[in-house]
Amino acid sequence: MIRMLIAEDKEAMRRSLVRLFSEKGYEVIEAGSGAEALERFNEMEIDLVITDLQMGEIDGLQLLREVKKRAPQTPVLMVTAFGTVETAVEAMRQGAFDYLLKPFSLTEIEARVEKALEQRRLLTENRYLRETLDHAAGRMIGRSEKMQQVYRLIEKVAPHTSPVLILGETGTGKEMVAREIHQRGARKDGPFIAVNCGAIPENLLESELFGYEKGAFTGASAQKKGRLELAEGGTLFLDEIGELPLSLQVKLLRFLQELEIQRVGGTKTIRVDVRLIAATNRDLKREIEEHRFREDFYYRIRVIEIHLPSLKERHGDIPELSAYFLQKISREIHKNLGMLPEVLDLLTLYRWPGNVRELENVIERAAVLAEGEIIKAGDLPPELQLVSTPAGSNGESNELGLTERLEMLEREIIKKTLDETTGNQTQAARMLRVHRSSLQYKMRKYGLLDQ
Repeated sequence: MIRMLIAEDKEAMRRSLVRLFSEKGYEVIEAGSGAEALERFNEMEIDLVITDLQMGEIDGLQLLREVKKRAPQTPVLMVTAFGTVETAVEAMRQGAFDYLLKPFSLTEIEARVEKALEQRRLLTENRYLRETLDHAAGRMIGRSEKMQQVYRLIEKVAPHTSPVLILGETGTGKEMVAREIHQRGARKDGPFIAVNCGAIPENLLESELFGYEKGAFTGASAQKKGRLELAEGGTLFLDEIGELPLSLQVKLLRFLQELEIQRVGGTKTIRVDVRLIAATNRDLKREIEEHRFREDFYYRIRVIEIHLPSLKERHGDIPELSAYFLQKISREIHKNLGMLPEVLDLLTLYRWPGNVRELENVIERAAVLAEGEIIKAGDLPPELQLVSTPAGSNGESNELGLTERLEMLEREIIKKTLDETTGNQTQAARMLRVHRSSLQYKMRKYGLLDQ
């Protein structure tokens, strides 16, 4: 619900405006002076301010300055019976959305308010759009069958509002999947609010999620909306939900069942329309067995479950991911970067315990350290330069040369791709970006043609 503050020292005018906008469905806070208006503004979040220009000690211009200092995005509508060109110009210069002269019709001020709220909505949407674009680096990439399964699941679940649980190792791109679901669904025009449950101290997490009322605890000098309210009409993404304390699991379970919350220190029930997407790298079933996670909460958040493969499970995607990250960092550091074939071979041979995030970091490091515009093996971290092949049958490390190691790697990639395509050579050749005849030659070379 839109909350509006009306600051007007003339009671008849103030009551008239309060009645008009209350009937329109707004929550209206009224103040009979600039000082009272400033006090109310500091106590709670306000979406729009209507203020008279002349109100005694703290006038409309002073109130305007304070509002813009504390909440620049909040539109302020100035009204006065003593208008001059100079005061109008000054009000607009200091950030007023509009300026009305008394007497004005209720229809006129209603139209101005709707216009101000529309501008505020657009600014909010633009902010979320910029945040979405900022997170677009590393968008979902990969042609492996495991990733194709993930894409198909995203397409199916995006249009609905059911809770989604995303499982996967650290660095596999769980937040990326959550954003894709949000962007492809009916809530794409609403906010996407992400919360890392493991990054916020336990004693602050409840007020962060649910908000709080003024005076709820020491330091709560004003009312504050929580992330659930801020995600109204959109998506709340709870990363590392396995870190959530049991007490908050109970409160979130109630929210999922009733779609209602209460702020910390408050008694008012607030309805919230939010889709919940959660993610974790923990085994939640084991957490349940060890009494660290509620079973009823687990089944409520995993109406739909998406499992993200680790990078070692989708080695065939490494060339495409590497090319994407290299292009991205090239733009950022204003270089036209490339890499030698042996660099890509080493990237593909490595096991990647940190998954896609580690791959991106490694390429960024190599790009920064590279002399000139070609990344060489020596630009990679030591752990990649020293990649070794599996131990031999006698338990000793096989000291193979680079050619032999790369051939072993090539055979492994081809075999894995054929497994993913259930032996479809045409599809496998397309995924590997080689001609079908070249693939058949390699298959004969490595004894894979009859497998």
